[in-house]
This record gives sequence, structure tokens and C-alpha cells, in this order.
Amino acid sequence: METILQLFQDWAWIGWLVLMVLFFVIEIFTLDMTFLMLGLGSAAGLLSTLTGWPVWVQVIIAAVAAALLIFLLRPPLLRRLHRGEDDTRSNVEALIGLHGTVLLEVTGLTGQVKLSNGDTWTARIASDAPVITPLSPGAPVRVVRIEGATAYVRSAHD
Repeated sequence: METILQLFQDWAWIGWLVLMVLFFVIEIFTLDMTFLMLGLGSAAGLLSTLTGWPVWVQVIIAAVAAALLIFLLRPPLLRRLHRGEDDTRSNVEALIGLHGTVLLEVTGLTGQVKLSNGDTWTARIASDAPVITPLSPGAPVRVVRIEGATAYVRSAHD
């Protein structure tokens, strides 16, 4: 029995190496920085094999290192990674809240508006508008939502 434990102790570095590589490969596909921290924790376990400590001490060292890295290093890395993201709305999302002018009377069934970006859209009065009365040509409107090629609008005064 003791020879098996000694064999396990002698070859523990291979287990740490395999874990480290496995975590790094998973990190390549997830890009969440969690598996990177676990891989670095495994590297701490691998380094602790050089001291000759028992495997259970190596596991504790690896776990503590991984936990510290996850809680202390991962958040600033994620902030730095995401700081360059463009949060500008685009496509249909950019039209929500846009103002425009009624070209053809807008009712709950039909109508047409010209938006402030220059686009002309088929329009309907939004069903959640406070008052559902037809909007006359020239009336100012605001886009509430887009469904397909139809802009749902309500009066800009609402």
C-alpha cells in the first residue's frame, strides 16, 4: 500500500501538468478567465511538487492559489478585456426612441412616418400608447418598437 502512495507522490507532477494543460485548452474555448485561473492554480500545485510536500498539501496550495486568482485577478482582467467594447446601439435597436414626422395618417392598422435619420417607415400606433387616436400628417412621433418592416410609434408629446 505504501508503495502505491509513494508512486502516486512521485508522479503527481504529471497529474498537475495534465490538469494545467486541460484547463488552458478549455480556456481557449470559453474565454471567461475562470479556467485560466484554475490552470494557474494547477501550476502552483505543480511547483509545490518540487518541495516534496505530500499530495494533499499540494492540492490545498493549488486550491487556495486558484481561489485567490479567481477572486482577486479575474475581475480586473475581465474589466480590462471588456473596456473597449462599443455599447452604441445599431441596426433596429438604434431606431428605438428615434423621433420622426408622420407622412401619411398613422392608425392602429396603417400609416407612414419619416424618421429623423431620413428613413421612411411603414408605421402603426403602438398598442400601449395612452391614447389610440390617429396621428395626422406632420405630427411629431417617437418610435417605441420595430417589428419586421413596421415602426410602432406614439405621439412625441406622450
